Amino acid sequence: MRKIILITGASRGIGAATALRCAQAGHDVVLNYHREAAAAERVAQQVRALGAQAHLLQADVADPAQVLALFQRLDQQAGPLWGLVNNAGVVAPKARLDEMEPERWQRVFAVNVMGSLLCAREAVKRMSRAHGGAGGAIVNLSSRAALLGSPGLYVDYAASKAAIEAFTVGLAREVAAEGVRVNGVRPGIIATDIHADSGMSEELAAAAAGIPMQRLGRSEEVAEAIVWLLSEAASYTTGTMLDVTGGR
Repeated sequence: MRKIILITGASRGIGAATALRCAQAGHDVVLNYHREAAAAERVAQQVRALGAQAHLLQADVADPAQVLALFQRLDQQAGPLWGLVNNAGVVAPKARLDEMEPERWQRVFAVNVMGSLLCAREAVKRMSRAHGGAGGAIVNLSSRAALLGSPGLYVDYAASKAAIEAFTVGLAREVAAEGVRVNGVRPGIIATDIHADSGMSEELAAAAAGIPMQRLGRSEEVAEAIVWLLSEAASYTTGTMLDVTGGR
């Protein structure tokens, strides 16, 4: 039976790679995006070429009203939700804390933390057996930064991902008896566009030297971990964080 997986921030990077890997695993996907409609459509075309259904739903996950509308459209267009990948996230240009403005923190936490909580809340309402659902799985995207703190780069982003890890453990225990598994993936330095957003593109090659495997990770490698956690192969796994860091 094909399962329906919602992936937030699916127009590029890890989200796009996860959509393709879900399609290869026999799932249909709902691709959420915020601004990059053309990029999301390209991902949808690739998903359909793999024989899976792809639904495109625009929403800013930091906006509660847009998240509610997103899930209402999902109910109407896609059918019963089985999986959620909380992938949407933002990072701001590298800076020290004493160089940052509160508006930056508000946006980082609104997308990375509030967005994940909002989407997970709506997913639980649909998946949990306590709400008449058939169960399901949620995978939250954290970062190795949650443990390292990212000093001098983006301690606000690291703090937001640490919040995601606490949320993952708590929610997993909250809904474990209701047929919903909740896990997280903790990527290391992955070669994605998010580094351009933070102004760190030039530092990536140097960063590889500090990774035991001597290279950056690929989005596809993170996607493999996400799709495993969504699968029945991970049926007794909940409340855990899976590192995909190259040993870092």
